[in-house]
Amino acid sequence: MGEGGLAPLARGRAPVAVEAVVDLERLMKEAISLVASTRPHPNPRVGALVLDPAGRVLSRAAHSGPGKAHAEVAALEAAGEQARGGTLVVTLEPCDHHGRTPPCTEAILAAGIARVLVGAVDPDPRVAGRGLARLRSAGKEVVSGIAAAEVEAQDPAYFYHRRTGRPRVTLKAALTLDGRAAAADGTSQWITSGEAREDAHRLRAEADAVVIGAGTLRADDPLLSVRLEGYEGPQPRAVVVAGRRPLPQTARLWERRPLVLAPAPAGSGGEVVVVPGPGGVDLPAAMAALGERGLLEVLVEGGPTLAGALLRERLVDRGVFYFGARLGGGEGTPALAGPFATLADARAVRMTGARPVGPDLRVEFVVEEV
Repeated sequence: MGEGGLAPLARGRAPVAVEAVVDLERLMKEAISLVASTRPHPNPRVGALVLDPAGRVLSRAAHSGPGKAHAEVAALEAAGEQARGGTLVVTLEPCDHHGRTPPCTEAILAAGIARVLVGAVDPDPRVAGRGLARLRSAGKEVVSGIAAAEVEAQDPAYFYHRRTGRPRVTLKAALTLDGRAAAADGTSQWITSGEAREDAHRLRAEADAVVIGAGTLRADDPLLSVRLEGYEGPQPRAVVVAGRRPLPQTARLWERRPLVLAPAPAGSGGEVVVVPGPGGVDLPAAMAALGERGLLEVLVEGGPTLAGALLRERLVDRGVFYFGARLGGGEGTPALAGPFATLADARAVRMTGARPVGPDLRVEFVVEEV
């Protein structure tokens, strides 16, 4: 084995030796680890390593955002001539088309790389196997599918968007233990503890956009920003789903220039996208509009009217519910507004996690396809 843990480079198109598989996965996991803190959406999170012919790691790089060098190109540039005859380890299939940057396949071929180890095939229809085919046709040894599930788990919203055309939507709610989002008089601050609210800000930090309805804008006057001590990352785009009534012009949110999804042209302090539907905003078109703007990971924070409508339109993919250590014990606002005529109308979910957060409980789930 070389110092980097890779079996000596096979000549021609020979398969990778069985004893090298564990080392290939270790190298891929090292490349995956490079993207943990990156936020390149609408581009994918990609990490890359370059090894010399003896298996020693020469360079490491991650893609940082649109218009910036892709991970494999940055790693190849850092490695220089020592990469010739060596190996590229990259978490996602290299592109073979012109976008804001030239095709990565051209850089790989120009660098004289002999073997390319790929994590996941890129579901983007502009790529989708074309990059692998280009490299193989040029006589390069290509191994794909190494730790592919872990690659996808590091950037699930990108894969979801490229396969469906819309963002991955997470519904977040803060509830009493008996499922009330607010008391009968509308009060809801604070159902959950400071620890739970801090955890919810970490959810915001992972999102490209935070979405609320007009009712929440009027009732809570939120900023929808990430407020964590020491946080220096990007702020999610603030989005408001409007109704027919005028929005409050004194809302603090206007200072953030939010995106307003409205059923008709409306005056506001942000960008307005008109997506008319029978009863207001066409929600499927609204979610598609977010995806078109590169907002792939969407966090919906309220309120019950919007949450219920999104669920009925089958636009909720997963949820994070914080159950405060409180019992309402009577009438109040439910988590999801709207009709629930029969149990057959309920959506099936798969619980994916539950853990205490301070005195409260965080429950995670994914909504099952029907």
